[in-house]
Amino acid sequence: MNKTHIRKSCLAVAGALVFGFAGNAMAETTEDIINALVSKGVLTEEEGDLLAKGRKTEKAASEEKSRKAWFNHINIRGYVQNRVTDMVSGDNGTVLWPDPSVGDEGSGTGRGQNFRIRRARIIFSGQVGDHLGFYIQPDFASTAGDTGNITQLRDAYGDIFIDKEQVHRFRVGQSKVPYGYENLQSSSNRLALDRVDALNSAVRDERDTGVFYYYTPKSVQELFSEINKLELKHSGNYGMFALGAYMGQGANQNDQNDNWHIVSRFTYPWKTDSGQIFEAGIQAYHGRYVRSVGGYRRANVAGNALVSATPFIDPSYRKNGSETSGEFEDQRVAVSFRMYPQPWGLEGEWTWGTSPGLDMNAGPVTGSGANAVRRGAMKNASLHGGYLQGSYFARNVNLFDYNIGNVIPFVKWQYYDGFNKAESNAPANHVNDWEYGVEWQIAPEVELAAVYHHMKRTNMTTSGDFNQINGSYKTFNAEALRIQLQYNFF
Repeated sequence: MNKTHIRKSCLAVAGALVFGFAGNAMAETTEDIINALVSKGVLTEEEGDLLAKGRKTEKAASEEKSRKAWFNHINIRGYVQNRVTDMVSGDNGTVLWPDPSVGDEGSGTGRGQNFRIRRARIIFSGQVGDHLGFYIQPDFASTAGDTGNITQLRDAYGDIFIDKEQVHRFRVGQSKVPYGYENLQSSSNRLALDRVDALNSAVRDERDTGVFYYYTPKSVQELFSEINKLELKHSGNYGMFALGAYMGQGANQNDQNDNWHIVSRFTYPWKTDSGQIFEAGIQAYHGRYVRSVGGYRRANVAGNALVSATPFIDPSYRKNGSETSGEFEDQRVAVSFRMYPQPWGLEGEWTWGTSPGLDMNAGPVTGSGANAVRRGAMKNASLHGGYLQGSYFARNVNLFDYNIGNVIPFVKWQYYDGFNKAESNAPANHVNDWEYGVEWQIAPEVELAAVYHHMKRTNMTTSGDFNQINGSYKTFNAEALRIQLQYNFF
């Protein structure tokens, strides 16, 4: 056997060893083997370089194949919220419209349940290349009429990045409308169990279908990322500046008037020399909203009986001449402020605007005798309201020399003098609530919250004993102890 044949055999063995290790991505081990073979004279330097080059080529091809594989671009995470409520005192048969678990036996079908899954979300998201991100979120605990725990789409959109630094992007699909800090904040992060009526009534389910442009400079991206790493319950990256057009009727709704809503938002976060982070913003939208009317119960003209009535729509508001559907101006502006809890936190928002709303003192009188009733009229009306919330973020609390996790006590006041356009008849909604609560972060994956909720607000639905006794859209007072267990999977 000549030397050339021996060298070729050694080279083949060396190559097999090198690429065998390459299958395990042991780059440093591979280089060590090549260097050892060269130093012992088994391989020449040229042959060693050839093997190293082949290793790098194979590694690059493997990485490219992995990068293109669709399953490497999908992240799956989610959370589930379980609630139970005890009505401590107050009026019976009432309804807290954002949360079906609040109420009693007289609150109507599907209300006042002892235990309820409020949200069950799974999020599929990922980055495909340098110019596309995607996000899909169904909820498995939505309701439709008297049926609970049905699946409903929450988000389905793509982020199209204009540049690789992701400073400029367009979000296309169904997503949150950039109006209000708390509206944008995930329910998995929010301290209070529900969003405030004043801001949340702006966009049904906080979402709509449209196109939104977001501008987020690198410096702002870095500060947003720092807020998240500090676990300060950020709202998410909805740009420093946002401008968008959307349908206007709310999530999972059909368009009613072929008219766009236009929204814009500017928010600015900053960090002081002491490390304290603040954020302030302003937002506004404008469009035309279509609202239909339906029956409700109210006192007759004599004031001695409850009868049924259907709101009147002035011809100037009627949609295509319909007496049961109207098209109204829908516009709001809001300001937002947050001092992130380090450890003390303070946040608040306030909104003003014009919305479709039911004026129960207007409209014609129909019927006669005991059935004579003023119908009420749906028209454009002004609104205002907001909230203030204070909190304290206590990290790694020790109890009897045992670390029980993080604890965040908070107090929240909300006020609203306005209307809920997404509800039938767009009834007036008056809210003056206080909440005293604490969130216990037992572990990153498990959170327990308890809230004592003092409610003074409008009964928003037309069902339940309170409605049957007092008539629709009356103010009720109630005290409730609300408990929520949330578990997160990452």
